[in-house]
Amino acid sequence: MARNPLSRLVGKYALESTVAETADVTPTMRRIRLVAEAPIPFPYAPGQHVRIQINDPLSVYGLLRPVETLRTYTIWDFDRDARTLELRAHLYDGDGIGLRWARGVRPGDPVTFWWPQGDFFVRDAAFHVFVGDETASAAFGPMLRSLDASARVCGVLESETGELDPPLPGPHRLERVHREGAPAASSALLLDAVARLDLPDGEGAAYVAGEARTCQMVRDHLVRDRGWPRTSIKVKPFWTPGKRGLH
Repeated sequence: MARNPLSRLVGKYALESTVAETADVTPTMRRIRLVAEAPIPFPYAPGQHVRIQINDPLSVYGLLRPVETLRTYTIWDFDRDARTLELRAHLYDGDGIGLRWARGVRPGDPVTFWWPQGDFFVRDAAFHVFVGDETASAAFGPMLRSLDASARVCGVLESETGELDPPLPGPHRLERVHREGAPAASSALLLDAVARLDLPDGEGAAYVAGEARTCQMVRDHLVRDRGWPRTSIKVKPFWTPGKRGLH
């Protein structure tokens, strides 16, 4: 009997770990620190993510329902020598398998994660623009840390209220806007804030993340109204209403 090709991928890209610590960053965001059982040999760029194995993709259940096996979490911090990585999970309203895992996981729990994935990281540019909602902060934090203090940075981060603002590392600062009950999907609030940005001269790079339709609106604004080339805008949709497994 031929070996399932997925089993070769498990051995090549999946690593076993144990949950070392969990804590709330805000009332709607949780940090989860993992310690890998073996050295992590893969390359890493700040902004990339891992996929957490919620259900075994090689089980009968996993083969019949592959969309219910893995969920994506951005790496907030990575220490290769200590074999640790910290994830940030947004605790949205709902009942998905990733949300149940993030809420229920405890220190000592075993976790299989798949590495590495994603091309959402900073590029060489005259300046950098970050735009997104609170779900984007997990990627924006490590990306901002990777930039030199002299880098020119601007942008907007949206969240529901000031109390729920996810922290971001200095010295770079992004403007904050708050929905206060307005829809997070197709967010006119975030788009208006981007339209008000006084962008520097030169060839910049933009990183747009969060709700899919809002990301598209921001990208279209930069291209249509600001004259940006699409190749200078990196978009990472983390979620959209009614779609499972996007993040």
